[in-house]
Amino acid sequence: MQHLRPHLLIIDALNLIRRLHAVQAQQALTPAQALIATRANLINTCKKLLTGSEPTHVIAVFDGEVHSWRKEIYPAYKEGRTPMPQELREGLADLQDAFWECGVDALLSQTDEADDLIATLASGIAQHGARATIISTDKGFCQLICPQIRVRDYFNKRWLDEAFVQQQYGVAPAQLVDFWALTGIGGSNIKGVPGIGPKTATQLLQQYGGLAAMLDACQQEDASKPLLKLRQHREDALLAQRLVRLQQDIPLGFNLREIRYPPEPDSEA
Repeated sequence: MQHLRPHLLIIDALNLIRRLHAVQAQQALTPAQALIATRANLINTCKKLLTGSEPTHVIAVFDGEVHSWRKEIYPAYKEGRTPMPQELREGLADLQDAFWECGVDALLSQTDEADDLIATLASGIAQHGARATIISTDKGFCQLICPQIRVRDYFNKRWLDEAFVQQQYGVAPAQLVDFWALTGIGGSNIKGVPGIGPKTATQLLQQYGGLAAMLDACQQEDASKPLLKLRQHREDALLAQRLVRLQQDIPLGFNLREIRYPPEPDSEA
């Protein structure tokens, strides 16, 4: 039997489900009908992803009801986000089953955010020279981009790749954490450095390379105006940096064999 180089397909499950459900919710359907349509669409989408990606392994990662470590160190984290519609929350178990119907295992943690689990999975397989494809519209995953890790925006039919990052932010994927440390991320209610916007953040990163070098430079007497702002808000920048950096070392408690695709016949045993 030919041994393929492992290719892990990681589906950001709630990111996918919420967008599929939002499309149905715009139709003249009852909540129950919208849920049924979402489930049918999810199975259809899942099959397309499996056919298009040809993975050797696949997993759908869900967010549990997690009070994350980010909330511990920054209570305002993700405050103000639109909550999940109640009928969708109640139908999640059924939607999880839809993944299983397609031969896709689901990972749901009560202690860790899905983003950190996805980052751990992707970086773990990349370290072994194998490939990972993340299906998500979340640009936060772009910090992981490297030759082994790709991010696919299924809805806009585009790769969130190095060229995308360069065009969107003017920096390399490895500099994104420091970019967001300066600008903050509105969607997660993470504040950066007041007075430093995307354009200035890009210029600073092109000049200094990273936040550490900027923090050194802002101590100089002839520091520029943006660096003086950074000096004044050093702790804000360091907190934002910590919050936006995805964790890549979470103990997962399973091995690749358990998420092989197609599933092994004896995997139910």
